[in-house]
Amino acid sequence: MKFLLLFTAVFSLAAETPTFYRDVLPILQSRCQGCHRRGELAPMPLQTYRDVRPYAAAIREVTARKLMPPWFADPCCGHFANDPTLSAQQPATLSAWADAHAPEGDPHDAPPAPFFAEGWNISPPDLVLRMPVPKQIPASGDVPYQYIIIRTGFKQDRWVRMSEIRPSNRTVVHHAVAYIREPGSKWLRGAPVGTPFSADDLSDPALRRDAMWTASDILLVYAPGSSPDTWPEGFSKLVPAGSDIVLQMHYTTRGVPMQDQTSIGLVFAKTQPTKRVITLQLTNDHFLIPPGDPDHRAEVHGTLPNDALLLSFFPHMHLRGKTFEYNVRQPGSHMQTLLRIPHYDFYWQLSYRFAQPLPLKAGTLLQAVATFDNSRNNPHNPDPDSAVTWGEQTWAEMMVGFFDVAIDPSVDKQAFFIRKSGERTPPAQRIGGRQP
Repeated sequence: MKFLLLFTAVFSLAAETPTFYRDVLPILQSRCQGCHRRGELAPMPLQTYRDVRPYAAAIREVTARKLMPPWFADPCCGHFANDPTLSAQQPATLSAWADAHAPEGDPHDAPPAPFFAEGWNISPPDLVLRMPVPKQIPASGDVPYQYIIIRTGFKQDRWVRMSEIRPSNRTVVHHAVAYIREPGSKWLRGAPVGTPFSADDLSDPALRRDAMWTASDILLVYAPGSSPDTWPEGFSKLVPAGSDIVLQMHYTTRGVPMQDQTSIGLVFAKTQPTKRVITLQLTNDHFLIPPGDPDHRAEVHGTLPNDALLLSFFPHMHLRGKTFEYNVRQPGSHMQTLLRIPHYDFYWQLSYRFAQPLPLKAGTLLQAVATFDNSRNNPHNPDPDSAVTWGEQTWAEMMVGFFDVAIDPSVDKQAFFIRKSGERTPPAQRIGGRQP
């Protein structure tokens, strides 16, 4: 009888021990392999048992501490479709697997491998637009914002449901923004096409001054850790016939000469969309952060010109960024926090996409609030002894609250800013800067 009880206990314990194929691989596929696969952002792939086994203890550590998968939204506010947070049980499973010396288990227990388009995090692109020539990055010094005008050659309007910016060298790309320059736009007309240039390279003073302002809509923003755009069925961004894509590239130096030749992948909508997506932004570019200030607050707000569906947020700061939140007050209501990021991380600049679009009425107040840590306690602070203002380079600061809204497909960005009173709020925006 004692032998039977002992055998039963041992059998039960063995049955409960997690194995790689049955218990761990499904978690990695659903939560980790978007980045942790060959050719992607993460430093190591986590696709096979051989890949994962050496990192069992590290996986236990970072998931127990909630450092991975990266996600910074306070659960107090909002519900987001792209939230990769592990369930309450999943870290325990990963921990038990590591504690049991990472057993492999039966390969027949493995779930089907997910499909990933090679080289992309979106579906295989219908079109890839690439910088015609690479940009040479020097070994040191500041690199002014670079612009690359790329002809689309579109003979008809194209609705883009998915898009992704892919630097060929992520280590030198601080951020990239793809703008849609429509045929009637005068922005950067006369600037070189197909080759990188900065505002300083332009001989025309007016053209040089206007380089930093545009009314063009944003197709997509890329920053470290950010994800591509994938809109719900029926939602798309419009690239009108004859448009150009203007890439704005912010490069940083790494001690040795390098180069980059960024590409943009586009997946077109298969049917006429029911909603047009446009990107807006709230920006404060007039702040002054005193030396050593550990908790400097900057705020900006504005009202929505017309009804819209709020889809997502993308906050952007630099190395002194500490916290960020978006608040909203609908007409006749009280202020509500939609997203709170208590610990901003410059190296993981994430998008936050609502699980369900949020209807907002015309006149709704949107507010963005950020804090900065300019103290010596901030390990990423370039210089705690200096006052900090707005600036393009990483050693300066930015405060930009991008957000995406969906509107009637027949309405463009210019028309959206015409209020019912007839007042027109110009949608011109500083590059990475103010949205009136």
